Amino acid sequence: MSKPKRPSAAAPHDTPCLAAVMQGSPSEIYLIDAATLQFVDVNAAARANLQYDAAALAAMTPFTLAPQLTRVQFGALLAGLGHAIGAQVNLHTEHRRRDGTLYPLTLRLLRADRDGQALLIAIGEDMSAPRASAAALEQVQSHFNAIVSNTPGLVYQFRLGADGAVAFPYLSDGCQALLGLTAAELQRRPDLFLELILVDDRKSYLDSMQASRASLWSWNWEGRIWVDAWKDVKWINLRSSPRAGADAVQWEGIMTNITESRLEQLEVQRSRARLAELSAHADRVKEQERTRIAREIHDDLGGNLTAIKMALAMLAKRLPGDPDLAAKAAYLDQLVDRSIDAVHRISLDLRPSMLDLGIVAALEWQSKEFETQAGLPCHFASNQKEIELDLDQATALFRIFQEALTNIAKHANASRVTVRLARLRHHISLKITDNGGGIWQADRAKPKSFGIRGMAERANALGGTLTLSHAAGGGTVVAIKIKLATPRATIIAAAAAAPASGNSAPPV
Repeated sequence: MSKPKRPSAAAPHDTPCLAAVMQGSPSEIYLIDAATLQFVDVNAAARANLQYDAAALAAMTPFTLAPQLTRVQFGALLAGLGHAIGAQVNLHTEHRRRDGTLYPLTLRLLRADRDGQALLIAIGEDMSAPRASAAALEQVQSHFNAIVSNTPGLVYQFRLGADGAVAFPYLSDGCQALLGLTAAELQRRPDLFLELILVDDRKSYLDSMQASRASLWSWNWEGRIWVDAWKDVKWINLRSSPRAGADAVQWEGIMTNITESRLEQLEVQRSRARLAELSAHADRVKEQERTRIAREIHDDLGGNLTAIKMALAMLAKRLPGDPDLAAKAAYLDQLVDRSIDAVHRISLDLRPSMLDLGIVAALEWQSKEFETQAGLPCHFASNQKEIELDLDQATALFRIFQEALTNIAKHANASRVTVRLARLRHHISLKITDNGGGIWQADRAKPKSFGIRGMAERANALGGTLTLSHAAGGGTVVAIKIKLATPRATIIAAAAAAPASGNSAPPV
């Protein structure tokens, strides 16, 4: 039996259908009879999305899938669709799937003709994903705006081109509150920001910018700006991270007003300076009072005790040969000797007379005294036989040295101490090294570690520094550095004090 003959594609009674390329398109494509508006053919993408098969769709019209679409609206849309080749109109609607869910769709309508039959081709794009993306983007933008609007300061982007041109691609609403300029003004003239910075602070701003640009490391800068709107100076902090582009570096970060905290910090610094000055003044007054008391004890009590000893010796010679009286006289003579020794010791404790011989002699004497009293070998060395220091400097350095030796005797458990005094070009250096157990940060942080604090305060009062470090072989190194007058000032002062001589060389 022969196979039935397949009708020709050009036969007048063939049902129009979509071409193969349209059948396989990922877009939804509908072929519609222009007269009845029924679907003639629907491609696979549309059938899959709508959840209907071809037979079910053949009995439907666009109004079945889009209940909100009326014939009047559709007719008006088609009336605007011309008959020229390529003419098309767009329709934004919603299609209802078989399960009742709706999805947004944009249809592009074109006219077609097949063997005298007027047709419409509708090419649809499911807008669910773009709408979801747009909604997500809008939500992210909303969250970003909420964060930025509640951020105390100015969120910004700053761009520095290879040619040195600057720009602010983004400025938050905090721009005017912080800088006294609107975002539009600053974006139109980005050079205004540098003009806001006080002249004294511009170099540090530009240097920190170039350092961040070169290293692509975070940019952190603090400085002052003049806000003309309020006729006031503000301290601002700028923190941002750089990103390198093809021809520019762009920073994203935040500027904040730190005026209040900065002024508080400066006030704390001034307060500390005043306290340090007061402490130094108290130390000077204390040393002056010690000196006065030491002299009075030495001169008055020492003189009186010496006179008593002489008178007692004279009376002892005139006593009758009574053994008891002789023993009493001998006891009184010993008591006077002990009192003279006590006066001498108290006077030295109050103000060592060795300071009158210079700081080198005083430190060397104190080293020997420590060696005798503590029983620890204490080696002293100096690169100069004499080092000129004013009385306040010499006294403060001597007291620091005494405190350091006291700490070693109490806490170090050392068996050897080395002291190095050196006159350098611009400084005097004193290093006290022991081979004991060493000092740790926790020891320095103890609430009642007044010895170390006192040493540091005295060094600061001299315009110097005190550092504690671990010795190479174990133990502690206490290093004091005191800044001296410049060599030129020293030479000029020495020349002024020297007697005039025709052979003297002029000051350098």
